[in-house]
Amino acid sequence: MRTFAIGDIHGGLKALIQVLNKLEIKEGDKLIFMGDYVDGWSESAQVVQFLIDVSQKFKCVFIKGNHDVWCQDWLKTATVNTSWYMHGGKETMESYEGFSEEEKKQHLVFFEKLPLYHIDAENRLFLHAGFTSLHGVEKEPFKELFYTDRSLWEMLLVMDNRIEKDSMYYPKRIQHYKEIYIGHTPTTKYNESLPINIANVWNIDTGAAFKGKVTGINIDTKVCSQSDHLPDLYPDEKGRNK
Repeated sequence: MRTFAIGDIHGGLKALIQVLNKLEIKEGDKLIFMGDYVDGWSESAQVVQFLIDVSQKFKCVFIKGNHDVWCQDWLKTATVNTSWYMHGGKETMESYEGFSEEEKKQHLVFFEKLPLYHIDAENRLFLHAGFTSLHGVEKEPFKELFYTDRSLWEMLLVMDNRIEKDSMYYPKRIQHYKEIYIGHTPTTKYNESLPINIANVWNIDTGAAFKGKVTGINIDTKVCSQSDHLPDLYPDEKGRNK
């Protein structure tokens, strides 16, 4: 069995399909999606429906991202969060035109069931953003940090790579896991088009919401497959490049 982690998608269905085709998914493979399925390009509702369909054929884990929380709230209450609307929500709302109320309810159930993190049999942690507890995700008192935190990634960016793992100065929160996979903060912000690995943490958000790509990574071999740049797939759209 192979296990793949798929980075942030942000309504880019064409990119997601490209990545899955390149991965050549087979029966028995496991797909772990890192969240932020919506908000950005024009096919957010279509991405959600596609993921629901894929989960009926393959073993899938869908992590909840911050944009998924916003979309869930809108589907549940019809209340439009101003910040969400400005950061891709408008395009997501438009993508639901033509979807029936029953289909919207199905998507709401999808969002409501999304876990905030996943730990596999080899003690590899998957979550959208980060956490702050020195004792690991199970002891995190602020659950919303699982999909909003940037402190984990910012800590790693300035971490001295000369610190040994058994040092008293080595970050305690990352010692609990064999590896940690996150999204949320595009690697393209750091002029990198591929996932970035620091210590035992892999950031696989490669900027699909903006001018980057959707990435899938085999978490055993670390071989990556990527889509085309999203603006090339949606030439008449801006995504979140506003």
